[in-house]
Parts: sequence; C-alpha cells; structure tokens
Amino acid sequence: MDTVEFIQIRKFIVKLGKMLHKYGTPSFRLEAYLTDIATYLGVHASFTSTPTSLAVVMWSDKHEDEYNHAARLMPGDLDMNALSLTDELASELLEGKLSLTEANARLNEIDAMGSPYGKWITGFSFAMSTSAFAMLMGASWAEIGWTGLLGLVAYMWSLWAEKSKRVHLMLEPVTTFVGSLLACAISAYLDPGINIPLIVMSSVIVFVPGLALTMGLAELSSRNMVSGTARTMDAVMQLFKLYFGAFLGVSAGFSIFGENVYQPAESLPYWATWLAVFLLCLSLVAIFRTRIKHIPWALASAFIAYSATAWSSDYMGQGLGAFMGAFALGIFANMFTRIANQPATIVAMHGLIVLVPGSKTYIGLNSFVSGQDFVQAEHLGQELFLIFMSLVAGLIFANVIAPTKKAL
Repeated sequence: MDTVEFIQIRKFIVKLGKMLHKYGTPSFRLEAYLTDIATYLGVHASFTSTPTSLAVVMWSDKHEDEYNHAARLMPGDLDMNALSLTDELASELLEGKLSLTEANARLNEIDAMGSPYGKWITGFSFAMSTSAFAMLMGASWAEIGWTGLLGLVAYMWSLWAEKSKRVHLMLEPVTTFVGSLLACAISAYLDPGINIPLIVMSSVIVFVPGLALTMGLAELSSRNMVSGTARTMDAVMQLFKLYFGAFLGVSAGFSIFGENVYQPAESLPYWATWLAVFLLCLSLVAIFRTRIKHIPWALASAFIAYSATAWSSDYMGQGLGAFMGAFALGIFANMFTRIANQPATIVAMHGLIVLVPGSKTYIGLNSFVSGQDFVQAEHLGQELFLIFMSLVAGLIFANVIAPTKKAL
C-alpha cells in the first residue's frame, strides 16, 4: 500500500467514524463497525469512542505509514435515515461500486442532509408521541389532548435550542418548567382535576433518557467502561434537570394559580393500549428520521417487543417479561439485518422505546423526592433495576442465538 492510498483510506475512515458518532451510534457498535471497515480496506486500526470523543490510530502492514487522530465531539442524536444511507455507502465501497473519492463526496452529501420529513411533520410527531405515551400510561382523553398540546410547546423549545447554544444548555429544565406552568394554568382555568405530573412527564417524554440509560448499561456490559459510565451519568443528569424543571414549575404554578386537586377519570378501554403503541412508534418515524421503506419493519419491531413483554409478563412478572420482549426484539432486529442488509439499530430503537423504563425512572425520582406517586407503582426501585438488567440481558442473548450480520 502506497502513502497516497493510505491517506485516502484514513481520511474516509475518520470522516465515517465522526458521522456515525453524530448519528448516535453506541460506542461498542461504532468501534466494531469501523474495525471491520478498516480490515476490509487493508489497514490496521484501533478505535476508542465515548459520547464526547473519538480517538483513531491507524497503521499499514509494516508500519510504513502511521496516523493518530483524536477529536472532541458533541453527543450524537439518533438519525436513522443518515445511518442507513451511510451504511449503504460503506457497503458499496467494499463491493467496489464506489471509489474512495466518490465515497468521500457522498459522505459530505449525507452529512448536509436535513430531516426527510420537515419541521411540520416532525412537530406533529412530537405532539402525537407525547399523546400516545399519555394514553399508554392510562391518562384520560382530555389529558391526552392537553399532553399533545404541551408536546408542541416542547418541540418549539427544541427548535430554538438548535439555533441558540444558551437555550440548548437549559433545554430540559426550561421545557419542563414552562410545561408545568401551562399545565397548572390549564387546570385552574380550563380543565380542573387533571393529573398534572403525568401530563408534564408525558409532554417531555422525548427528552426522558430511558433509552440512553439502557444504551449506557449495554456499553458497560460489553466492557466499554469509559463510554458506558459517561453515557449513564449523562442520562442521570438529564433526568435530574427534567425533574428539577418540573418540580420548580409545578411549585410556581400552584403558587400562582392555586393547588390542583386530582380527580381520577374513567379508565380507557383495553384496545387503547395497542393504539398507543402504534401511534407512539409511528410518531417516532419522523423523530428518529426513519426511511419510508423501513417503516413497516419499525412498526413490526414495536409490536413484537410489546406483545412479547405483555404475554410473558402474565407468566413471569414484569421484569422477566421485559427480558422476553428484548430477546424477541433482538432476534427480529438481527433477522432484519440479514434480510434488508441494513443496521439492526434502525428497527431495534423503535422497539426499545416501548420497553425502556424511562418513565419509571422519572416516577421513581418523583416518589423519592416528594414521597408521592402520580401513577400506581409498587416496589418501583426493584422493578426498575430488574427491567433495565432484563433489557440488556435480552439483547445479549439475542445476539448469541441469532448473531447480527453487521456490527451496527
């Protein structure tokens, strides 16, 4: 391998690694995938990824050429469209359909792409996801409607955060603070007796880091200690900021508008749960920027995960039910990789979002601080820990039984 070819290869690998990091790829998957790419391209490489950095070391067979690169990066957000296109590009390069120069140019094009769904559809998806989650938590029809409205307010804050670094730093607490104030005002003037804490939590469910906590524990279980610890602690701090904003907002709202007396409404019919799963997963298509051709797979993953959990929970308890749900999801996601030749993450994230106990973490924090439960939840701490461990174990077992075709 001559020096010119080595330079082309290392430029491509570094750019590919930064882009995959930007799209929210877990560290253990990112490192394994880049190692596979480097091996195919004929160079030796070592990678270290954390939520805020990427270190790359590459060398040729006889160490004629060596290269070190370390970059400070911002934590990535899930972008299934860009992840899918990037993986397709890498596959075409390895098959000889693209040259390194063409692949580099295509990477730049993918990186410059925005959401394929636009701001209006994404905003509607925010509202629908928050309403669907409230439905899943057993809220009344009126509470579901108010939650969707506050979800739109949360989306407006997220748009502002994209343009302002200061707003980005305080996004979680200010969003829950404003949402809590508005919920208190709604209770005082429009709809007395609503479940304010449930509405507030549901309206910011997109920001609740249950998925990040699960990914952090998965990284720890794969011996990625630095990345796993950093991602877990970042998720915990996000949770603290969300709860602080909600606690401050509800306290201020009660002082301004008066105390709210919660009046339980009539329970929703059983079919509403399945409708909520469908709407939640459908709304995540735009939020996760999933490609249109992958939508049926994403919906199927959510129903497989939830159905396996609901069925097995009747026989083994909720904690072990989560294990069966994660196991079934892992098998399905790995089969998707073999059939569609795309990363398993694309469909796995949709299924995980209906399994991860992010909401239970928030409820547990509320119970610990205030001593009050706004939904029925017994033995919450023990159940929460068991669910987290069951999810991670289920995915690990699935990878052993039906190994994935791709590292992603």
